[in-house]
Amino acid sequence: MSAVNISIIGAGSAVFSLRLVSDLCKTSGLHGSRVTLMDIDEGRLAAVQILASKLAEEMSSSLQFSKTVELEEAIEGSDFVINSALVGGHSFLERVRSIGEKYGYCRGIDTQEFNMVSDYYTLTNWNQLSYFLKIAEMMEKHAPNAWLLQAANPVFEGTTLIRRHSKIKMIGFCHGHYDVLEVAEALGVNKAELDWQVAGVNHGIWLNRFRRNGEDLYPLFEDYASSYECNKFKPSNPFNVQMSPAALDMYSFYGLVPIGDTVRNSGWKYHYDQQTLEKWYGSPWGSPDSEPGWKWYREQLGEVTGATLALAKAIEQFPDVSLEKLITEGSKGLSSDFTREADQLYDKDSMSGEQHIPFIDAIANGNSARLVVNTLNEGVIEGIDDDVAVEVPAIVDKDGIHVEEIDPVLPERVIQWYLRPRILRMEWALEAFMEKNPDLVVEILLKDPRTKSFEQARAVVQEIFDSEGWSE
Repeated sequence: MSAVNISIIGAGSAVFSLRLVSDLCKTSGLHGSRVTLMDIDEGRLAAVQILASKLAEEMSSSLQFSKTVELEEAIEGSDFVINSALVGGHSFLERVRSIGEKYGYCRGIDTQEFNMVSDYYTLTNWNQLSYFLKIAEMMEKHAPNAWLLQAANPVFEGTTLIRRHSKIKMIGFCHGHYDVLEVAEALGVNKAELDWQVAGVNHGIWLNRFRRNGEDLYPLFEDYASSYECNKFKPSNPFNVQMSPAALDMYSFYGLVPIGDTVRNSGWKYHYDQQTLEKWYGSPWGSPDSEPGWKWYREQLGEVTGATLALAKAIEQFPDVSLEKLITEGSKGLSSDFTREADQLYDKDSMSGEQHIPFIDAIANGNSARLVVNTLNEGVIEGIDDDVAVEVPAIVDKDGIHVEEIDPVLPERVIQWYLRPRILRMEWALEAFMEKNPDLVVEILLKDPRTKSFEQARAVVQEIFDSEGWSE
């Protein structure tokens, strides 16, 4: 058992933070740990501290919580730093997106081929990338032996950037790989029998191994695809895209099943307009990366944020009341997704699926875990430079990260037509950021099918970067 010091940067994101606290409560080897919650939104930060402390108390985990608005204070003396902060919040995303749309760039200029996810800004949020480097610099000074666990987007650009410019120990995490289980369920395969592997880059991973007792299960997927009727696909919510027509169409071209957000991070073929989105991702939303899909997400997020603040206020006024009962009763008026989320918090046999706490437990206590991690390639995937962050399975234990051999290797079609173009876009974005040169963003936009003239591209970039204070 190892009590450690954990800092959560951007802890005001209540759902994510409470998932981590719940996982900590269920990990006996980390009981007694000290958790520092850091956020610049003092109201949400205070609410999360109240709820986290109450949750830990009711689950008898003896966790200690403190809060701060100062990054340096949060990092100093930490063993593990979890970064989930979005600089500027969703208001920044919406402001930049609206400027882009004013100039004819539907969903904003950060929406680019192979990078369509609506909160994964790579071209314009230099504040976010600067914050990543600031955290790394502070860790070098105040917590040189600590691990940075990168959760904030863009994980691909962020992991690559930090690993290239800092000596700290760090790893990036996402949870899109769990959609492998949705593929198995659709094919009637028991997930306990699966032998699977994914490989690629963040939001660009592919199911390279899909077996059961040594049997290749891809023929089952072929049979499923051959009888698939696109017009019968009805998503339960905007994020329910793993078995969408787009996923099957991508499979037919690339030869492997795209997993998780890879299905969204596709080509313009699937994203030209709302009608096209609904054709490939289902009605009425057409994926989360459409106006109605993102509106649904923002409304759900607002609902939960409001409920979280109300819960914290109730606990503050009535400290003896049961948080479990309040959560259970309060979630009944929310969507079924959030009802399941609430039930999971107290289910001692169910972890959240976030990989951060299992990673900490593996490093601190030697409880070996198979995780999907973002780390520098260093020869793991053939055809990708060593200093590019890849997303691959690994065994994590007290000795560190042991990346699995990728078997079978990714086909050339995936490498040449998907991963290399996506990596090139990452390199362009990081070069523009490192040089602080908006003109390079203009050059990127000149390759965008929505761009009709050089003047259009130059004007939208100037207005965005002027508004953020980056232009000269």
